[in-house]
Amino acid sequence: MLILASGSPRRRELMEYITSDFIVITKPTDETFPSGVSPRRGAELLALRKARAVAAEHPSDVVIGADTIVVLDGEIFGKPKDTADAVRMLKALSGREHTVYTGVAVLSSQGEQVFSEGTQVRFLPLSPEEIQSYVESGEPMDKAGAYGIQGKGALLVEGISGDFYNVMGLPVCRLGKVLSAL
Repeated sequence: MLILASGSPRRRELMEYITSDFIVITKPTDETFPSGVSPRRGAELLALRKARAVAAEHPSDVVIGADTIVVLDGEIFGKPKDTADAVRMLKALSGREHTVYTGVAVLSSQGEQVFSEGTQVRFLPLSPEEIQSYVESGEPMDKAGAYGIQGKGALLVEGISGDFYNVMGLPVCRLGKVLSAL
């Protein structure tokens, strides 16, 4: 059986692009960012924690964990704590380019495959009113970096370089190749 160890509706939707033959199981895990590692490696380690938590109870299945972060000037932007934090993140991202990393861990009887994908995202310069209006929509509150490129956040993004689906939370093409090789 194929298990997605993520409660994210976006990841569930993206998994459907690869296969409809999977289930979702999540377990509470420590999402504290590991100290002393690069942002990219940290996203991989968080994905691995999530996958291992589920795989411990499902050792004969294929388990996929994922974690997405936004990085600007070495600062990691996870999900905003509150609306003020969302405003802070969006102000920082305004008119700038940042990197979105999604770490992925695929655990199976063949072992653990851990990888990450990085995508560059360029934001338009945003007015305080545009930021406030977007935050008031509620959309940024459960998303790394306080925006969703697949929703109203698309109006903030001037362009990207890399995998669009990675910014949504799952590098579909690369994960599809890994799963087809199993």
